[in-house]
Amino acid sequence: MLDQPVFWVDLAFFFLLALVLYYKLPNMVGAALDRRAETIRSQLDEARSLREEAQTLLASYQRKQRDAEKEAEEIIEHANIEAKRIAKDAEAALADGLARRARMAEEKIVQAEAQAVAEVRSAAITVATAATREIIERKLDAARAGRLVDEAIADLSKNLH
Repeated sequence: MLDQPVFWVDLAFFFLLALVLYYKLPNMVGAALDRRAETIRSQLDEARSLREEAQTLLASYQRKQRDAEKEAEEIIEHANIEAKRIAKDAEAALADGLARRARMAEEKIVQAEAQAVAEVRSAAITVATAATREIIERKLDAARAGRLVDEAIADLSKNLH
C-alpha cells in the first residue's frame, strides 16, 4: 500500500487539507475576498458619485451653452436692429443734407439773378443817363439850360422841406 501512488497522493491531499484548516486559510481567503469585494464596492460607489457629478456638470454646461446661444442670438438681433436704425438715420441725414444743399443752390441762383438784374439796371441807367445827357447837350441851348437850372434850384428848396 505504501508503494501505490494513490496512497501518497491521498496522504498529501489530507496533509494539505490539514494545513489549510490549521492556518484557517478559508477564513483568510474569505476575508481577502470580502476586502476585495468591499474595495470594488467602494470603487463602484465612487464611480457612481463621479458619474452623477459628471452628469450634473454636463447638464450645467449644456444649460450655460443654451443660455450663451440665446444671448448670442439676442446680441445679433439687437445688432441688426441697431444697424437698421443707423442706416435709417444716415439716410435721413443724407436726405437732409441734399435738401439743404439744394436750398443753398437755389438761394445762390436767386442771388445771382438779383445781382444780374441789378447790374443790367445799373448798366441801363448808365446808358440811359449818357444818352439823355447827349440828347440834352445837342438839343438844349444855353438860355434854356439856365432856366432849367434855376427851376431845379427852386424845386430843390421845396423838396428838402
